[in-house]
Amino acid sequence: MAEVKVPELAESISEGTVAQWLKQPGDQVEKGDYIVELETDKVNVEIISDHAGTIQELLAEEGDTVQVGQAIAIVNESGTAAAPSAAPAEAPKAEAPAALAEEQAAPAPASTPVQPVEKEETNAQNGNKTIASPAARKLAREKGIDLSDVPVSDPLGRVRVQDVEAAGKAPAKPAAPAPVPQAKPAAAAPVQNDGRTEVIKMSRRRQTIAKRLVEVQQTAAMLTTFNEVDMTAIMELRNRRKDAFFKQHNVKLGFMSFFTKAVIGALKKYPLLNAEIQGNEILKKNFYDIGVAVSTDEGLVVPVVRDADRKGFADIESSIADLAVKARNNKLALSDLQGGTFTITNGGTFGSLLSTPILNAPQVGILGMHKIQVRPVAIDKERMENRPMMYLALSYDHRIVDGKEAVGFLVTVKELLEDPEQLLLEG
Repeated sequence: MAEVKVPELAESISEGTVAQWLKQPGDQVEKGDYIVELETDKVNVEIISDHAGTIQELLAEEGDTVQVGQAIAIVNESGTAAAPSAAPAEAPKAEAPAALAEEQAAPAPASTPVQPVEKEETNAQNGNKTIASPAARKLAREKGIDLSDVPVSDPLGRVRVQDVEAAGKAPAKPAAPAPVPQAKPAAAAPVQNDGRTEVIKMSRRRQTIAKRLVEVQQTAAMLTTFNEVDMTAIMELRNRRKDAFFKQHNVKLGFMSFFTKAVIGALKKYPLLNAEIQGNEILKKNFYDIGVAVSTDEGLVVPVVRDADRKGFADIESSIADLAVKARNNKLALSDLQGGTFTITNGGTFGSLLSTPILNAPQVGILGMHKIQVRPVAIDKERMENRPMMYLALSYDHRIVDGKEAVGFLVTVKELLEDPEQLLLEG
């Protein structure tokens, strides 16, 4: 027999959740076969078997949390799984006579007063062995009275309702009402069965996202500044070049490459937005790993385009497309998510007109793109034109980025986008 254990996942990851078993007891596996998919805080990881044979037993169920180094399956290297599976099947038969004997023996102590007493003792809570009638227990819970402190008048030592009522007149005990019984009906949510409510367990990734977003809002001095950009020049350039671009590079020319290049140009001009805070020090980064937020069924992830300043438009578009496919197929590696210096998120793909993006810690800046909307714009004092406009939002950490720098950064992004030829020089 050989154990399949959870391997080292990453330096910052010590546990995961069993998302899906790819093999079941009785299945044959070869060395290197994937047998289970684990959901971690950041990515889904498929675990392989280091042994060939037959899956003997699964030691964790889907949804269970498992630790690094924990055994999660047993592989029978001899290749036979029939014997182990037969053993559990015989166990109930062996226990049946004992259970039957107990069942037959139970009526022997036929004293009727004894049976309700035994039932009451098994209902005792938190190890309390006090014998009490159900009505007395209910009244004691309502009054917050400890049954072990109630004087008993019954010759058999059983607490009755009148005993609890008498104890309830003492002034010392009512100060200890039991809030737990009051909360339990709400926690049980009995209305779940009527179809009006549903309880859904949060995935590990969703829990991590929630935790990180709350931490950012509690620790960073986050502020957002806004501007708008006229997308006319980019849209005209894109319409002119998209067919030739696709033929040459086999990838579509989208908006993200323009925005990535504009962000890099602005980061070079305002480097504090490409930094992070480490204690009382500022770590300035002279490289540009741009994170691009991608929405998946499991939640938002931010894969990173490495050394984006060294890539051309086609390389950026290709990298973003590849990362998006991997994200939606749960194939991202931890290396795809770590080490970003600045993030771009595009709520416009879902129709958002304006929003305030939340920082992706430990980064100190994030740019929010939004829906392109045609609206009238004043060209000069006499002329108005309908132009494709987009609102931009820059959220930043005010601890190291001042408003002047943040506004200057966003204005630079706007100017580069409205004159895309500059991107070849500034980006």
